[in-house]
Amino acid sequence: MRSSHRRGRRLVALATAVAALPLTATLSQAAAAPPAPAPAPYALVPQPVSQQAVAGAGFTLTAQTRIAVLSRDSAAVGVGTYLAKLLAPATGYDLAVVKDTRVPKNAVVLDPDGPKSLGAEGYTLTSDEHGVVVRAHGAEGLFRGVQTLRQLLPAAVESRSEQTRAWTVPPAKISDSPRYEYRGVMLDVARRFYPVAQVKRYIDEAAAYKINTLHLHLTDDQGWRLAIDAVPDLTKVGASTQSGFTGGSDWYYSAADYKEIVSYASSRFMTVVPEIDGPGHTEAALASVPGLNCDDKAKAPYSGFDVGISLYCLEDGTHIGNTRRFLAAVIKEVAKLTPGPYIHLGGDETPQATPEQYAAYVKAATSAATGRNKTVMGWHQLGQSAIPADSILQYWGEDDDRESIGTAEETRSIREVRNGVAQGAKFVMSPSDHAYLDMKYDVSTPYGLSWSGYVPVQRSYEWDPATSTAKPDGTGAVVPAKKIAGVEAALWADRAYEGSNALPTPTTRWPEPQDYADYMSFPRLPALAEVGWSPQSARDWNSFRQRLAQQGPRWTAAGIGYYAAPGIPWPGVVKTVEGAHSVETGGKALDNPGGSTSDGTEPVLWSPNRGANQTWTFTPQGDGTYTMLNKSSGKCAEATGGAGAAVVQRTCDNQTGQRWRITPADNDRYTIAAAGSGLLLTAASATNGAKVTQQPDTGSTLQRWSVD
Repeated sequence: MRSSHRRGRRLVALATAVAALPLTATLSQAAAAPPAPAPAPYALVPQPVSQQAVAGAGFTLTAQTRIAVLSRDSAAVGVGTYLAKLLAPATGYDLAVVKDTRVPKNAVVLDPDGPKSLGAEGYTLTSDEHGVVVRAHGAEGLFRGVQTLRQLLPAAVESRSEQTRAWTVPPAKISDSPRYEYRGVMLDVARRFYPVAQVKRYIDEAAAYKINTLHLHLTDDQGWRLAIDAVPDLTKVGASTQSGFTGGSDWYYSAADYKEIVSYASSRFMTVVPEIDGPGHTEAALASVPGLNCDDKAKAPYSGFDVGISLYCLEDGTHIGNTRRFLAAVIKEVAKLTPGPYIHLGGDETPQATPEQYAAYVKAATSAATGRNKTVMGWHQLGQSAIPADSILQYWGEDDDRESIGTAEETRSIREVRNGVAQGAKFVMSPSDHAYLDMKYDVSTPYGLSWSGYVPVQRSYEWDPATSTAKPDGTGAVVPAKKIAGVEAALWADRAYEGSNALPTPTTRWPEPQDYADYMSFPRLPALAEVGWSPQSARDWNSFRQRLAQQGPRWTAAGIGYYAAPGIPWPGVVKTVEGAHSVETGGKALDNPGGSTSDGTEPVLWSPNRGANQTWTFTPQGDGTYTMLNKSSGKCAEATGGAGAAVVQRTCDNQTGQRWRITPADNDRYTIAAAGSGLLLTAASATNGAKVTQQPDTGSTLQRWSVD
């Protein structure tokens, strides 16, 4: 799920084994990419199924504009009230919400009686000078359409204070529905406690991008966050710690608090999934209930950072019975408080459990959940034991797993997934190297970890749930497409502090949980929202990065402290070639392998980490050319020979071979040409270890580089 010790994974930042990688892809193969979708007329995220600009004037909101709901359904009227409250702070308008029976002019019309073919979340939106009409088959679809409407308005509409400007919706015609029914985000409130107000704030931020599920990781070694009347010590003792903190008395949600969160999420058409983790990640429970331990003595409350350290005692009939009764009592209360269909039972990271012990937990936990008419959900490890046929397993594997598929050395994770598929389970895809929001963007990220590699925005965006359990070439998917329920981004709080590569000290700076969440989620959460909502055929990185950039001013207006990720053309950011940059193409960075200091070393492509070995300083030479000096080696990139010849690093000598012409190309990218030959810096493929040579300009995307 989130282990920093998992399988001894190599970190992409090191790139020390490049020389052993096969370099088989050719330029002609790499250039044969499918054509990109047509440019989107509006900067909408997620990308709608269909959108088109319409001739004529747009509709301008005024203080006299009405929000007309063509229904007396309370949920539909509630969407209208939500919209009015959303618009009020920035516009200063107290827009009337009225119930109507026809489509009036000069109004924002919400019609929940659209055709059934739209589904629960689909909608259409049309706008012209006379007004805006959002049509759906029910209130939930209206709510999704309202999120699109707010993105059609100026970015300042997100401000919490009144702004003076025209509030015009451009003329448009949009038809939309989601790819996947389940689109979630997980918040780890167990390692770092989020007060109710901060959870509600995060709900609003996620709902704006059509996320419809909030998975709350309520229990772990470092804390138990939900009061259970039948076991009061779970919060009296088990909630007294967080990762790095001790002595708490209110680091938990009372039943009233939890109901408030559930109700607030429901008002945003978001289902809450509570997670009660086990049989590992249970130190807080073991500190609160002595009989869950084999010696019947309570553990000390835990505030550390390790994983895989705890396990319910499942060694004998007496303690299996204790665990079964404990889970029954807990899940009974959790089910009563949770109207949604799911209870997440954890199931990951239990290296010390025997198969028999693990099976005993799964039997007890799933029986308690199904006995309360809840659908079992759990991490994909749950698939190793017998589970109900309608269970939902959450897959969090990574490259190592995908690379093993179809070989004699398939990883345990893939075997567990196969077993889950065989039992009829569906899957929510959360691959850690794409969907884990606690993974660092790059080496400079102050928070989080990188055990699954660095995860820049492009990596969060460029994956397909349908092939997330397939071989690297996209074939042989273990989970059939029809068994994929959706996707989920996961924000763990293992290392939610500055300097997170090391354990904290008394002087460590800890951001507010909401500030950590904003920085690590934005801009990656919108990227993952588009993965879950938009058709795969409509998704394109270059289109997305342009649209994503226009979200930045919205986040600023809303007070979201986002990370202004490189490679995104954020408005108002002036780019210069001179200075230190990461040089990237195809989602990979130009890399000095292993930080070599040897003359003649050939740079390659590697997953971005923005470390010294991927930092190139561009220095103007007075004749329109630049030298490119690698930070880790202090040597310059040099062109050698003619077409097809390698690029190498050598001691800087300011000769023609080390001079490069940087020319703007398209989508804020550049061509990098050897000054002597005019040949372009070209990557053989977009894979780790790909060779970089000089080639004539073919128009290949692997000859267009971002310089960020």
